[in-house]
Amino acid sequence: MPAKVSVPVPDSLSSLLQRFRSCFTAPGYEVFTAMFTGFILRPVERTVCGMLTGAGLAGIWHHSRAHRFFSGTRWDVDQVGMILAALVVDLLLPPDAAILLAIDETLTRRRGPKVFAASWWHDGSAAGAKKIGYGNSWVVLAIVVTVPFCRRPIALPILFALCVKGGRSKPDLGRDLLDQVAEAFPTRTIHLVGDAAYGAGHFAGLGPNITLTTRARSNAVFHHPTPAATGKRGRPRLRGERIGTSTDIANHATKNNTWVDTLINRYGTTITARTTEITGVWFGVWRTDPVRVILVKDSHRRTTTTKSYDIAIVTTDMTATAAEIIARYASRWSIEVCFHDGKNITGVGETQNRVEKAVQRSVPFTFMAQTITVLWYTINANPETQIAYRRRNAPWYTTKTDPSTTDMLYALRDTLTTHRINTTTPGHATSEQNANQQVSPQRVAS
Repeated sequence: MPAKVSVPVPDSLSSLLQRFRSCFTAPGYEVFTAMFTGFILRPVERTVCGMLTGAGLAGIWHHSRAHRFFSGTRWDVDQVGMILAALVVDLLLPPDAAILLAIDETLTRRRGPKVFAASWWHDGSAAGAKKIGYGNSWVVLAIVVTVPFCRRPIALPILFALCVKGGRSKPDLGRDLLDQVAEAFPTRTIHLVGDAAYGAGHFAGLGPNITLTTRARSNAVFHHPTPAATGKRGRPRLRGERIGTSTDIANHATKNNTWVDTLINRYGTTITARTTEITGVWFGVWRTDPVRVILVKDSHRRTTTTKSYDIAIVTTDMTATAAEIIARYASRWSIEVCFHDGKNITGVGETQNRVEKAVQRSVPFTFMAQTITVLWYTINANPETQIAYRRRNAPWYTTKTDPSTTDMLYALRDTLTTHRINTTTPGHATSEQNANQQVSPQRVAS
């Protein structure tokens, strides 16, 4: 039997949230539903008490009940994340299709000496040359999907690891997250994309069904594949002759005229770029695992360097075409968009938790709520109608064709608000329930 909750939830959302019922006790699931609903309905200040207020339960529940959900209630972030991963795969991917994962780290800024694991970390979005910030650093694994109503790929966060100074490295934490997905989907091919930080030895020996695509470091040295055994005495060679760095590969391609025009589909557009590639081993990182190095010269890309190429991509995928590998690596940018939307639209990191378990749960909860919102929108919303409405009311968006994260959030918020307020008896709605709604012209006329 479904758990009894104090917050009314429409069937379209309840069917999604019920998939997580096994992760919680009955009281825990009640608070989970309330916190998610408050997260959607609360337009600003998505703190723990803010979500409680958004759910309409301020003064009805004691605020400690909401805080205990993060600091003490029995539930596991990884268990919820794996159920969320299964939902994404089942609802948004064709049967037996490969799973594309993106991995990266992000910083949620916090202050205070008592915030668990808060420290100075690298922050790519920080102003200035040092690019550091104080707060909690997270390694995030997301499933990258392409939905029918959006030209750009969308990253949906599913698994999270909190970094601790002096603890395990970010690539090490990332490998654990990847292994969880690989164990849950043993028959699926998995493609992982990440920036140069994840071109690390922790990802050596991934297995036949898992590939990694990343950006090669400028000083990376590649060698020819492991040569065949000679039959002579002594230890056999593990790598062939030296090929060189990415610059050496580019210069050799220019000298031998091996650059080719390649049609690439990325960021929703198609361009022609010049590419060249070699096959070898990156012995200093992935030992004897075979890799391909693909160099790209893009005339559309602004560059301030004097290199003879724009980007060097290294991948363990030995079967996909160069165009597919480049498009796959370009899709990595979707996780950066996800982080931007999370911090600026959906309120990721606004919770003010300090104790260990609460810190470990609050950011994953809000990121997963963002993923659930996209799932709900994909199944239930009408993007064409919403885009037409937005362009009619904001005519300066002359090229808007795809719904944004804000559009998806507004659509679910409107559905929840409509469900909470019975339109046939509007007098039953309190000012708190209808705090963010304008009075309709029909009610004014009446």
